[in-house]
Amino acid sequence: MKFKSVIFDLDGTLVDTLEDISRAVNRALEDFHFPIHQKDDYILMIGRGWRNLCFHALPPESRNDETVEAVYEKSFRYYEEAPAAFSRPYPGIPELLTALQSLKIKTAVLTNKPDLLAKRIAEELFPAGTFSLVLGERVGVPRKPDPEAVWEILFELDSAPRDNILVGDSEVDIESAKAAGCHAVGVSWGFRDRSVLEKAGAERIINTPKELLEIIQDTRI
Repeated sequence: MKFKSVIFDLDGTLVDTLEDISRAVNRALEDFHFPIHQKDDYILMIGRGWRNLCFHALPPESRNDETVEAVYEKSFRYYEEAPAAFSRPYPGIPELLTALQSLKIKTAVLTNKPDLLAKRIAEELFPAGTFSLVLGERVGVPRKPDPEAVWEILFELDSAPRDNILVGDSEVDIESAKAAGCHAVGVSWGFRDRSVLEKAGAERIINTPKELLEIIQDTRI
């Protein structure tokens, strides 16, 4: 079999987290008397870290360091209270992960969500032992699309970039895969349009989780 491992993005790829994220940030915005957003407005703000999300959620004239940090801290506390209250795996994801385990394909999660919250969500929504490793944003480690964390995971999985597929819903994930030398597969059900994934250079774009299994079994990407 050609592939030994798969690294998944979390938000918009494995799990629909939009409701929980939008509620937390909107609560913080309301606390500071800023306009709130519709849930779908957050789709294009997600993907490059929580501070970046708060930056874009604020009105342009209020995006100074002090205000961004205040909204970041408060929204993060709200999100910590219940990060998976409304979040659920996308249809077909649990079955895909079970199938990958049966094929002895190692799986991991790499997200720009804060590390502690990424681990909590994975623990709450997936059975113990589903993933070999779950990594989020950590101090001193560059966020995706920098390849450093991808290589860290591959080392832990004993897998080479050419033997790994990185799966995600955004241009950040596709850029990460290419920077690390992995195969880049985009998903059409997440937080970005198909055109964004195509422009970023995805080798394949799948419409259902089952299609990833077909790619792995067919070995032609």
